[in-house]
Amino acid sequence: MRFDVGTLFPEMFESYLGQSLLKKAIDRGLVNVKLWNFRDFTDDKHGKVDDRPYGGGPGMLIRCQPVFDCVEAIRQDDATDGPLILLGPQGRRLTQRVVEELAEYERLILLCGRYEGFDERIRTGLNPIEISVGDFIANGGEVPAMLVIDTVIRLIPEVLGDETSSKYESFAESGLLEYPQYTRPREYRGMTVPDVLISGNHKDVERWRDEQSRARTKQLRSDLLDE
Repeated sequence: MRFDVGTLFPEMFESYLGQSLLKKAIDRGLVNVKLWNFRDFTDDKHGKVDDRPYGGGPGMLIRCQPVFDCVEAIRQDDATDGPLILLGPQGRRLTQRVVEELAEYERLILLCGRYEGFDERIRTGLNPIEISVGDFIANGGEVPAMLVIDTVIRLIPEVLGDETSSKYESFAESGLLEYPQYTRPREYRGMTVPDVLISGNHKDVERWRDEQSRARTKQLRSDLLDE
């Protein structure tokens, strides 16, 4: 799967791309991430990509021209089609269901805003899908873009060592929170592993996990049960 990221700060991704599962997936050719700097496409002789908003107000807006030219270059760079995604607080909330939808594509193009955001004509002219990672304001779209990449690659075949790992995590399939899990030692500082998990009875373990998953969801995220 290919990710193209339009950003003003591509250097923010350098460490991220060189770590853990993502690095292994890139090295194995399962994932390709290409970074694009909006500044490389500006027609301003001083390299500016932003300007003051019409009507006044605080901050600066990212101009249309460098973003449009960048997106056009991205699309011409590879014939594989994929949705254009703008990371912003006004978008569709990123949930596991949305992640599953995104993982169906072979390519995603991610636009990272900065400052006070994008000129509105970037939305109306390029018509991106807008995705929000939560009801809060981040300094820019780079960390949300990393979050999209991080969640999507887990659903790409062969990225996870155990192909069933993602199936049992929180929100997967059932939409419930994940059940509690334990490893060695069996007892630590007076806290013990539930007997059912060492009973060897797989049906009892499965039943216990389902009960715990539902109880934890009811306690911590009852809104998921309503959904």
